[in-house]
Amino acid sequence: MKATGIVRNIDELGRLVIPKELRKKLDMPVGSAIEISVEGNRIMLSRYYTGCHFCGSTDALVDHKDKKVCRACIEELSAL
Repeated sequence: MKATGIVRNIDELGRLVIPKELRKKLDMPVGSAIEISVEGNRIMLSRYYTGCHFCGSTDALVDHKDKKVCRACIEELSAL
């Protein structure tokens, strides 16, 4: 994991602001869904995708390396 050198404090309501530079770099516009998980003593924030990672479809999804991929995209990728 690469440190960014950015430090933020949690406010009295428990909120934490993710810096604009990081949101832009990770393509997280306003309204993006964020998944929160815990690994040991670390809080992990990840972009949450409800559909296929490639096309956005919500039909016939398969989990592959923590990404959701639909059957149509799997077939298309396997043809390459």
